[in-house]
Amino acid sequence: MTEKEINLFLVPTPIGNLKDITLRAIETLKSVDVILAEDTRTTGMLLKHLEISRPLQSYHIFNEHKAVEKLVDRMKKGEKFALVSDAGTPAISDPGFLLVREVLAEGLEVQCLPGPTAFVPALVNSGLPNDRFVFEGFLPHKKGRKTRIESLLEETRTMIFYESPHRLMKTLEQLAEAFGGDRQACVSRELTKLHEENVRGSFLELIEYYQTNPLKGEIVLVVAGKNPKA
Repeated sequence: MTEKEINLFLVPTPIGNLKDITLRAIETLKSVDVILAEDTRTTGMLLKHLEISRPLQSYHIFNEHKAVEKLVDRMKKGEKFALVSDAGTPAISDPGFLLVREVLAEGLEVQCLPGPTAFVPALVNSGLPNDRFVFEGFLPHKKGRKTRIESLLEETRTMIFYESPHRLMKTLEQLAEAFGGDRQACVSRELTKLHEENVRGSFLELIEYYQTNPLKGEIVLVVAGKNPKA
């Protein structure tokens, strides 16, 4: 398969440190006809930094259902697209799945480049077992939240969650109540950035820490699974 046959590239972008962009990602972004961006302003700044000038089109969670059919039609006519999210790998807790599914359903070719994604460094530097793990992404904000947590009570694999700064304390408290306050976890924030922080400890220790330490930035929460011997 040659790159000329590929209709859609999924291109990971840095989660913080701009030096984490790969040479292949730069080459791909320069070669496509159109770059689909979750936020054209954010991607526009990255492209300016990389000195890349390609047409940008908005593609996000609020317009993806309407946009997919037209994008697939354009690919059938020979246009090549790159999909990027604001940070990390597209379709991982970001838009992308619907487009990939429809492009493949039409017999067109998709290629995802390797590159940055927040949960991998968070998992590895948490110090928790990483031979087997489960990625849960964001917990439901309201409806279904309790049910989702209860479904994980017997999970023995390390669990990975994405969370926002203003919701982290609530999540830590709910998980502590469900799993026990002594369950080990790690909160990673601002990964790859100047003020990267990884705080490890029990739920109770983390709750105590964040009562006096302000929270900012993107957060990955890694939680130990249930001890199978328990």
